[in-house]
Amino acid sequence: MAARHLLLLALVCLHAPHSASAQQPEEATVIVKGSTKIAVTDVNYICATIDWWPPEKCNYNQCPWGQSSILNLDLDHPFLAQAIQEFHNLRIRLGGSLQDRVVYDVGTNSPCSPFTNVSNGLFGFSAGCLSMDRWDKLNDLFQKTGAIITFGLNALHGRYNVQRSFWAGKWNSTNTYDFVEYTISKGYPVDSWEFGNELSGHGTGARVDAKLYGKDVIELKSILRQLYRTPLSQPLLLAPGGFFDQQWYTQLLQTSGHGVVNALTHHIYNLGGGDDVHLMRKIVDPKYLDRAEDTYRDMQLTLQRHGTWASSWVSESGGVFNNGRQLVSNTFMNSIWYLDQLGMASKYNTKVFCRQTLIGGNYGLLDTQTFLPNPDYYRVLCYGIGLWAMEFCQSI
Repeated sequence: MAARHLLLLALVCLHAPHSASAQQPEEATVIVKGSTKIAVTDVNYICATIDWWPPEKCNYNQCPWGQSSILNLDLDHPFLAQAIQEFHNLRIRLGGSLQDRVVYDVGTNSPCSPFTNVSNGLFGFSAGCLSMDRWDKLNDLFQKTGAIITFGLNALHGRYNVQRSFWAGKWNSTNTYDFVEYTISKGYPVDSWEFGNELSGHGTGARVDAKLYGKDVIELKSILRQLYRTPLSQPLLLAPGGFFDQQWYTQLLQTSGHGVVNALTHHIYNLGGGDDVHLMRKIVDPKYLDRAEDTYRDMQLTLQRHGTWASSWVSESGGVFNNGRQLVSNTFMNSIWYLDQLGMASKYNTKVFCRQTLIGGNYGLLDTQTFLPNPDYYRVLCYGIGLWAMEFCQSI
């Protein structure tokens, strides 16, 4: 714990505005013993997400998504490509709450319709559609910028809502099969496929039984083995992309079996909702931030006991759920939470940490309107490229 706090202190002090204090700070020497490593992250530990939310997604009388989703983002904006390229192979996770209602417009006869507001839809929206023309354009951007792609697949396709948030029935894999086959035919290098979004445990809007989920993951693994002809060409299979529930995650591993899931993915929103009046106090309270450590520790123990072949990823973390909070989660204040989470997650052998979002909501690394970086962008850029870039980091 001490090492994490020292790293956080060093980074925050390094980037703090010179005008933050009227008093001259006292000199101090910090010695970090780095001869022993306690965990190892992936080379591409830093990750950011692009979500599916349309402009009509609103909370607390704010609608902060605008034109920032997978379906409507201006892919030709020069600032977007430049921001991605600065990270030198930034991992981008495409997914979010509506991914389990996305139909891929390949091998289907239905019109490719956008998400629309409906009273009885999941999260208040109808099913949506990803056209292959849009998928082609997205991959043009990814290949131009050297981005590493994780794509979240629809895990509710074919299922039906039984009662409240519980969904049952067999997953219909046909649309996913056709989509993956198309992706391979075009030579698009997807690094990993993630199955479902926030369907674990009690779910968020929808939930699926862990044993049923495990059987579906086996089927998806079989599809990937069939379509990617050689073992070396097979992308990673990630699951379940939800909030950690130890019993549910254990059942998933036990049902799917050895070597099927390459990484268990979970989400962290440990600051609460964007309407919380105590939000700013939570961000600067070490005791409150440390509560998230139990989740990382329990995830590590679950893998040690039931899934030694798999690793742990945070595939989505925005701190503040429901769009974040204007003037908090998109400001320098949020850096305290963000850097703390990066350090804490790495301590427990988390291989990848995906920030919600690259752009969109009130927590984007890029501003939704201007595409210009917010303060967190520069902090995480320095973290991602290493503190050897000290001169650059001190200049921002």
